[in-house]
Amino acid sequence: MLVSPGGPARATGRPPVTSRTELEHIALALFCERGFESTTVKDIARGAGISRRTFFRYYASKNDVAWGDFDEHLAGFQARFDAVPPEVPTETALRECILAFNDFSDDELPWLRQRMALLLRVSALQAHSALRYAAWCDIVASFVARRTGHAPQTLVPQVLARSALGTAVAAYERWLEDDTTQLREMLDAALSIWLRPWTSPPAEPTGAPPAREER
Repeated sequence: MLVSPGGPARATGRPPVTSRTELEHIALALFCERGFESTTVKDIARGAGISRRTFFRYYASKNDVAWGDFDEHLAGFQARFDAVPPEVPTETALRECILAFNDFSDDELPWLRQRMALLLRVSALQAHSALRYAAWCDIVASFVARRTGHAPQTLVPQVLARSALGTAVAAYERWLEDDTTQLREMLDAALSIWLRPWTSPPAEPTGAPPAREER
């Protein structure tokens, strides 16, 4: 680990961090060792060799550190969907864009494992996480809406977007439970299960429910 439980987290003579990635790694190590709620911004700043003021130049809160550069990844996610050619089937585009969004280098995977364990299992992060999940779902729903002719907030795009999120989360949970598995293979398998029954999305329900037949 990068830190020790009791002593100063910063090694003697170590220069202060100079990037968001370095700060994230130090924070993740502290979260895993001391617990998310027991680790303060002051602890992270101290471990990184920076002031609290400098910490807040990188991140607005401790919760945001756990998510890393998610906003940048989200922008890339949107760009991938925007670049999908019209002739590419919707299910193919969904699969490829979601896999690309979750494509990480081998060096980053151990940190991703720590990050996802926090995001999926620490109750203090759930409300914050809900906002990020909603933003992810909005991108998927908007793409599905363009392909199906439904408005993004109607049932078909929302069901497909939220079920896509659930599928990805299920793959991550399984990956966290078994460190012998490969993340991409797990995600690909989960998406295959999700897309297997794919046909044309159903029409949006409209109008009043049918009248009940009198007996």
